[in-house]
Amino acid sequence: MVENGVKKSGFEEVGLLSLSSADHSEIAEVAKGLADRYDGTNVSLSLPSTRVDAFNIDLANELSRNGRRSGLTFAPEGGSERLRKVINKMVSEDDLIRTVAAAYSSGWRQVKLYFMCGLPTETDEDVLAIADLAKRVIATGREVSGRRDIRCTVSIGGFVPKPHTPFQWASQLDHETTDARLKQLRDAVRQDKQYGRAIGFRYHDGKPGIIEGLLSRGDRRVGAIIEEVWRDGGRFDGWSEHFSFDRWVAAADRVLAGAPVDLDWYTTRERGYDEVLPWDHLDSGLDRNWLWEDWQDALHEVEVDDCRWTPCFDCGVCPEMGTDIQVGPTGKQFLPLSVV
Repeated sequence: MVENGVKKSGFEEVGLLSLSSADHSEIAEVAKGLADRYDGTNVSLSLPSTRVDAFNIDLANELSRNGRRSGLTFAPEGGSERLRKVINKMVSEDDLIRTVAAAYSSGWRQVKLYFMCGLPTETDEDVLAIADLAKRVIATGREVSGRRDIRCTVSIGGFVPKPHTPFQWASQLDHETTDARLKQLRDAVRQDKQYGRAIGFRYHDGKPGIIEGLLSRGDRRVGAIIEEVWRDGGRFDGWSEHFSFDRWVAAADRVLAGAPVDLDWYTTRERGYDEVLPWDHLDSGLDRNWLWEDWQDALHEVEVDDCRWTPCFDCGVCPEMGTDIQVGPTGKQFLPLSVV
């Protein structure tokens, strides 16, 4: 598939993309095979953001064997340890520091850290903890590498609750609070004379996230809002230069004028267990009661283990989908895949 894609497209960058590529039981063999094939060429190989606890420096070195090391991306997602418990991201600050220390000491010079703003129960302090973590990353990189040209890029995405997840009942953070927290964080990074210049900062403001939240958890009435935006000239709204928050707000006001709901009802409001959600008639395989219990665990900061290594949690997926969890390596030689 990679050979065909490179040959037909002319691109020379190959990303092994999935929800969690480093968890694939055969990822080491796949990476080595591709690195062998494209050794000495201009084709670069990369992984998307990697879980801190799944990172393997040998794997990273295989993918960068041709000398192109653009950087490594990790996704702690929550700035504080408390917040990472809420989203069940069981990675401590020390875990992250050990991982980036291994990367910097192996010759990597740049690390990108991905976080989210607006997670359930988040406070200003949780977001400001991102700055402290980034500074510690730079300090660690300088210490283990003995160099000053160490870089860390902090990338912030707005949290948008999604259907068929434990957070489908959560309220979304309003755009004013999102922007205020991001400004505090940006100022905390820039004002640090020792580490601030080594830390890059990328983020999106809160307004597009509110519209994404409307589209994410909307019911049939939102279809009329989309059409109204289009009739009012809305095009290519995924591009910031074409996006108009005011156009979406005005369209929502017009369409929902006679309805008992508004834009905030779809976005910044927390749902209750008894509310019938617009997607409840669709079956994703996950049991609704299990999702609710997981949501309550999140609010109480209860960590839930990976079900690959524990007894079944009865989430509903395996029996509903007629499958079983399979952990490799399998020891089998897989047939090569090709694009049909």
